[in-house]
Amino acid sequence: MRHFIPFLAIILCTVATAEQATFSGELIFPPIEKHSHGSSIVEAANGDLIACWFHGSGERQSDDVMVQGARMRKGEDTWSTPFVMVDTPNLPDCNPTLFIDPRGTLWLFWITVQDNEWGGSVLKYRTATEYTRDGAPEWSWQDVIHVRPTNLEEPFVAMLDKAEVDAAEFIKDNPRIQEQVDYGREQAKNKRSRRLGWMTRLQPIMTSENRMMLGLYSDVFNCSLAAFTEDWGKNWTFSEPIMGSNAMLLGNIQPAFVQRKNGEIMCYMRDNGMPKNVRTAQSLDNGQTWGELGLIDDIDNSGASVAVTALANGHWVMINNSMKQGRHIITAHLSDDEGATWTYKRNIAEREPDQANFSYPSVIQGADGTIHCTYSYREDGVIGASIRHVQFNEAWVTAGD
Repeated sequence: MRHFIPFLAIILCTVATAEQATFSGELIFPPIEKHSHGSSIVEAANGDLIACWFHGSGERQSDDVMVQGARMRKGEDTWSTPFVMVDTPNLPDCNPTLFIDPRGTLWLFWITVQDNEWGGSVLKYRTATEYTRDGAPEWSWQDVIHVRPTNLEEPFVAMLDKAEVDAAEFIKDNPRIQEQVDYGREQAKNKRSRRLGWMTRLQPIMTSENRMMLGLYSDVFNCSLAAFTEDWGKNWTFSEPIMGSNAMLLGNIQPAFVQRKNGEIMCYMRDNGMPKNVRTAQSLDNGQTWGELGLIDDIDNSGASVAVTALANGHWVMINNSMKQGRHIITAHLSDDEGATWTYKRNIAEREPDQANFSYPSVIQGADGTIHCTYSYREDGVIGASIRHVQFNEAWVTAGD
């Protein structure tokens, strides 16, 4: 009996100190009639949160689109009034993503669209070392990233050639598919088309102390690639495209990278084609080349962005619209084996079909272990759109719905 009491005390102490599930959320600003979409979030060293998104009259037809931002001070529960992060005169600025590198420098990546078509986008970035004061960061540097993909034309054209043979009957009955194949082949042979239109969506990762890996994608070629810098943006190199060899699986865009402890890099992507599951690819050479495309059988994706991050304890969190159609549910998934399985999941927000749009998440882990996520928010009965911020812990995800 004298052994039982200490053992019971240990059990009770463990239960009492186990992590309690926590979740909270709020809109960064009241819903507004103008378009607000494509958010990103970071945590500064002082504990403040900084978020950004693009804002304007519309994505593909308006030139008044800008990147806005807001700040939530550590210990507070409301966000500042939005401020301007980027506004190129008379051109739309879209798809921003924020990142704080190991030196403490804040990066803002985004695109400026030249002709209201995604294929005419120019990739840019800004950096700041002072960004804790009220209002916008004090930008100290800005530059254009000139993208030159490695080995795009030959495998892309070969893939289209193979598709014309393998799917000849299908293409014959669908003339529009033949038009798309011909257009893709033409664009692949055009230097300007290969080098413009590469867009950001999600935060980069550091694969070493000074090697940054930024995900890019193209709506022209419907595939992804990685950009690398090892000298803090002075020079950039690019991976081979992430597209596999099967044209029927094109549509893997908006890559999110995460690195395993053994150095392998996993890529998770939006499914812009079929069968509407989260797309995957793996690199064994630090992101330069990629294996065949895969998918996660039990995690659906309705053609919307996927965000992934590695937590301090080695677990991974994924946020996505986990359904075949619609964006009315947004879900957090948790893997405790570096993406081999995704055992736990819980819906962050859920409505009936066609009653809401929750999409384009960004996810990070704060210094205290809290998981922060922002996403585009629009809901029936609410006039306008906003960006929502939620914060939760692993215990909340593992508790399930």
